[in-house]
Amino acid sequence: MKALAPLLLALVAAGATTGCGLQPLYAGGGSGAIARGLSGVDVPPIEGRAGWLVRDALRQELGQGAEGAGSGATYRLDVLLDEQLQGLGVLTNETVGRERYILRARYQLIELASGAILLDATAGSDVGIDVVSSEYATIAAEQTAQENLARELADQIATRLALTLRRDR
Repeated sequence: MKALAPLLLALVAAGATTGCGLQPLYAGGGSGAIARGLSGVDVPPIEGRAGWLVRDALRQELGQGAEGAGSGATYRLDVLLDEQLQGLGVLTNETVGRERYILRARYQLIELASGAILLDATAGSDVGIDVVSSEYATIAAEQTAQENLARELADQIATRLALTLRRDR
């Protein structure tokens, strides 16, 4: 009888969640409607090193290879980045002890067949960086922050695209 208790509990839990209205975003896995829609989003080049990082991360998030959506694209994602590096925490010797790296994106999802803008939104994130006596270490920290923020932005954008494509299907 004790062996059946976990099975009964699982069946009750499964029955309780069937009527809640939740639907998996990526139903059907890689062959589902959302995954197919995301793989059909062309991401044109974005200016700068941060742009290259964001574009590469977006392609990964959208389930595309190095070649991108190619000629089978249904949508185009235009991205405009704004990046800032702000000095914070001025020390007694008039040097900056901490920096804030900010990366923001304004993006539009455009349906290629009609030219309609399906989504016009922004995404952004920031991170703090310690400024140390080694200039090399500070530059390395800034580059790592840029890479992490690019992945964070790509994740935010891909999630918003998936929600938009689910709504419009």
